[in-house]
Amino acid sequence: MKNLLILMIAGAGLVLSSCTGKPKVQEPVKTEIDGKAEAFASFKLTTDLSVLTENERKMLPLLFQAAQLMDDIFWLEAYGDKNEILAKATSPAMERFIRINYGPWERLNGNLPFMEGYGQKPAGAGFYPVDMTKAEFDAWDEPAKSSLYTLIQRDESGQLIAVPYHEAFKSQVEAAAGYIRQAADLAEDPGLKRYLELRAEALLTDDYYPSDVAWMEMKTNTVDFVVGPIENYEDQLFGYKAAHEAFILIKDKVWSSKLEKFAALLPDLQKALPCDAPYKNETPGSDSDLNAYDVVYYAGDCNAGSKTIAINLPNDEQVQAEKGSRKLQLKNSMQAKFDKILVPITDLLIAEDQRSHVKFDAFFENTMFHEVAHGLGLGKTVDGSQTVRQALKETYTSIEESKADILGLWAVYELNERGELADKDMMDNFVTFMAGIFRSVRFGAASAHGKANMIRFYYFQEKGAFERDAETGTYRVDFGKMKQAMFDLSAQILTIQGDGDYELAKKMIEESGFIREELQQDLDRINEAGIPVDIVFEQGPEVLGV
Repeated sequence: MKNLLILMIAGAGLVLSSCTGKPKVQEPVKTEIDGKAEAFASFKLTTDLSVLTENERKMLPLLFQAAQLMDDIFWLEAYGDKNEILAKATSPAMERFIRINYGPWERLNGNLPFMEGYGQKPAGAGFYPVDMTKAEFDAWDEPAKSSLYTLIQRDESGQLIAVPYHEAFKSQVEAAAGYIRQAADLAEDPGLKRYLELRAEALLTDDYYPSDVAWMEMKTNTVDFVVGPIENYEDQLFGYKAAHEAFILIKDKVWSSKLEKFAALLPDLQKALPCDAPYKNETPGSDSDLNAYDVVYYAGDCNAGSKTIAINLPNDEQVQAEKGSRKLQLKNSMQAKFDKILVPITDLLIAEDQRSHVKFDAFFENTMFHEVAHGLGLGKTVDGSQTVRQALKETYTSIEESKADILGLWAVYELNERGELADKDMMDNFVTFMAGIFRSVRFGAASAHGKANMIRFYYFQEKGAFERDAETGTYRVDFGKMKQAMFDLSAQILTIQGDGDYELAKKMIEESGFIREELQQDLDRINEAGIPVDIVFEQGPEVLGV
């Protein structure tokens, strides 16, 4: 009988006999991959659809389908065959983690592989042949090689060729353009209709300038759809190639009305930048605006790894010079990160008497003016020879994020000094900013945002902007020293960009763009406390109810 009981336990593996004779469920053993997948807190993307007209509600399923096609393209850019890698998942947690990372490399852990049989992620992702060297690329006489919108491949003879996106992803972009045109037919807002029509055409031609201008001129829409190849983060070889993504957004008109006045202040902020005159000698477009949205769908690049909570677009320097840029604050996602991540980190790492300074309004302002700051400084180098993006090459995204972070905080300070922010205690923004570094630095060394946070963290440490209590392991902000560090780092980064100083940018990243031992110990404490690394979405037509 004893042997039979042992066999029964071994076979079932789930039920154990206790001394009372009652069956007890055995907790399944958690694997490392279970823990990694659970480190992303689930959040449902919904909003109040009563603000939409009947036609706007009918548009949403079409936009969902176009967005999903952008997701399909991004899989190809980031990894390759999605179905092939998902078939290798050995558990639901493994499949979930593959989907979060769009492949077998852990985006928030230096792009290290988390599946057997895979090496380090190629720096050029799927944009270049894996066997291509930088020397081979540099020696190749092809004007289209550095285009945002070409894949670099090999022809039958092994020679490099540049394939336009609209040819490389022909079936996907043609289908997406069809859905977007159907949505445009339903659009009642003239600006939205024109933008959607032009954006559909852009996907088929890779000429995004007309649709970018139309997007900037669109002012009264409730539904917004950001779609196409946009950001350069995925290309860590040269930073040339734009990756596909999509956001479906519903405007929060109450919050947006609060932000209207700040867009008009952009030219004044440019003139007041804390740097020498040559490094602010451009006039940002006067058509910039700020709006708050609830996001109801993320697809592609923006959905990979850490989730975007604000948008500053377009990236085209010509459009920025002519029209400015739009800053979209994704309020529901922002609130989720504040509640689920920033508040618990604050309770763990910020000095107890300063924790009350960590507030959602300060988090919202810091994030919003980060996006404003992307439109400040120079688009071209001081000598006018090239764009800052071209001059700084693969360092551009990390340096640009560094600029936006520190200059965004400066913008809040400057506006507060001018009396534009009522009843503002800058200590709220400084302490919230400090807590935000710990949230973002967890994005790791493979992320432009992570590198930017590490650069700023070590600069603040060097300048005494904060002190760490060795006994409690908590951080205390020094208001005066942080203010001075904010001014000094802003000037330094604006100068690097204006000079197009690639070597200095590279040196800054190499010296500070990694996590040192003491900081890693504090990040380990965050992980041990079970605080989520980031959020992952429950999203789609069924979740939204359309």
